[in-house]
Amino acid sequence: MSENNAPLDDPELKALSQGLHQLYDPVLQEPVPKYLRAPRRRWHGLAIAASWVALGLGVGVLAGWQLHVRLASVPPQAEVPGFVKRAAIAHAVYTPEVRHPVEVGADQEQHLVAWLSKRLGAPLHAPKLDDIGYSLVGGRLLPGEGIAGTPAPVAQFMYQNKLGTRITLYVRANASGSQETAFRYAAEGNVKVFYWIDRKLGYALSSTDIGTDDLLKIANAVYQQLNP
Repeated sequence: MSENNAPLDDPELKALSQGLHQLYDPVLQEPVPKYLRAPRRRWHGLAIAASWVALGLGVGVLAGWQLHVRLASVPPQAEVPGFVKRAAIAHAVYTPEVRHPVEVGADQEQHLVAWLSKRLGAPLHAPKLDDIGYSLVGGRLLPGEGIAGTPAPVAQFMYQNKLGTRITLYVRANASGSQETAFRYAAEGNVKVFYWIDRKLGYALSSTDIGTDDLLKIANAVYQQLNP
């Protein structure tokens, strides 16, 4: 038999085996170090944390569903009146006009106010806003909607300042069906609108080029003009 295939009872192999046992057997009998047991504890802790997260998610889902049920039982906020949306549309359509922004110009203001008052069946007034930088451009008659949804005429007055910024005042008659007696604000697209009801007339002041605070100041000035 060759040297590479030495028998297992070779004295040298026995000596080597005994030496290895003497060297490493004590290590095998030592307890597992703490740093080797740490991953097990960490995974155990993670498992506990995950269970709490799952419980929290379950509670959150349940609470969210209960909140959804409560919100669903609350009646939605009243929608913006139809005449306000019509006012915003009319503002967006006519204020960009260069040659024909109005039907009757400010040079015929007396005729304009008398004509619109007759068509709406209520006394109208075109507020004087020169003190706050806006002059009357004129006005026009527009198709609108009555209380019961029937067709009804409405009026639009247009004003402009020295910079060319325009605002419009939309007036609807027979507005007694609404209870919006205080100033209310609405945004229709990029058109900002303050609207209110005064007796049987509904007003909507619209702008696309000035801030909300400035528009509110103008709305107050209009109201004071109409209610001296």
